[in-house]
Amino acid sequence: MCEEGALGPDVIERLIGAAPGSPVAEAVAARANLMQASQANYAAVLTPKDPGGLPQPLRFALAARIARLGGDAELAAHYAAGGALPKADARLTAILRHVDLIATSPREATRADIAALTAAGVSPDDIVRLSQVIAFVSYQLRLIAGLRLMGATA
Repeated sequence: MCEEGALGPDVIERLIGAAPGSPVAEAVAARANLMQASQANYAAVLTPKDPGGLPQPLRFALAARIARLGGDAELAAHYAAGGALPKADARLTAILRHVDLIATSPREATRADIAALTAAGVSPDDIVRLSQVIAFVSYQLRLIAGLRLMGATA
């Protein structure tokens, strides 16, 4: 399973292919506060002390799915190493449908989508937790893509 510090600057640099001393590596180092905030959010969202109804292996499996949907095989592999989906049931099916919708077409989401989660037994607190996972991994995808683009043009 991925440990709490697993997505600090070193892993992000590895995922973006930043060579030590490169302009991108220097940009990452210069933004240490951003990297620390990202790490704190990583810990809060993916490895919380109280996971509620979304245990850590499920969070990592969902994060891997979001990363795959976002087209980042390396980030997906990182998360896949720490997660697993439980046996499929109506609750998991509703969660996966919601993850797919929000990760790929968030503008199409409606109140009915939240109602479907509730009807499948997902608590309001877990809906918030699920939203946090989706939002955080989406942020990571954008951050990593942006840094990779910087490296490609440097």
